[in-house]
Amino acid sequence: MKKTMIIGISSLALALMAGCTQKTIETPKTESSSSSSVTTQSSVTKTTDSKEKLNDAKIASVDEVIAMYQKEYPDTDITSIELENENNSFIYKVEGVDDQNEYKVKIDGNKKEVTKSKQEKLDRDEKDGKKREAEKLNLEGVISVDKATEIAEKEAGAGQAVEWDLDRELNVTYWKVKVKDGHKKVQVKLDSKTGDVLQTEQDD
Repeated sequence: MKKTMIIGISSLALALMAGCTQKTIETPKTESSSSSSVTTQSSVTKTTDSKEKLNDAKIASVDEVIAMYQKEYPDTDITSIELENENNSFIYKVEGVDDQNEYKVKIDGNKKEVTKSKQEKLDRDEKDGKKREAEKLNLEGVISVDKATEIAEKEAGAGQAVEWDLDRELNVTYWKVKVKDGHKKVQVKLDSKTGDVLQTEQDD
């Protein structure tokens, strides 16, 4: 009788152990699957964040660039501002004049600092305020690079802005934005104050 009871208890214990072992094996599988799902979602989020950061470079604004140029060469007038990407850095090239000289300043837009400046004598037919009067930009109320980009890309229909020029023709200060879509390039000229599209040209 005792032997029968011992055998019965032993069988019951083995059955319970088998059940526990089975549960222990199943639980990690469920957790592992859940963990894998979380990791995948996290990777997607990181990729999206990286893309957003690349498309939203925090570079110096036009107002900041004007202030840096004027600190370098006060009492002069700016005649052009160019912005382009050089070796993954956004570089501004600013030109200006006074009555006797012309000035060129290179500014790292990412670091927000002047990296190069140069001064040269004007030609005889440009001196005494002639070039200054003909080419100085009206910089009051100029729309931002971001706004010019938004308008130009919308006008082009597709692609991404890669070059920006702030220049003057007759008495109109304008933005000229180059938008690239594969091998296709479109230049959009905008009124620098209102953002109105003045001209659109496609480069072959």
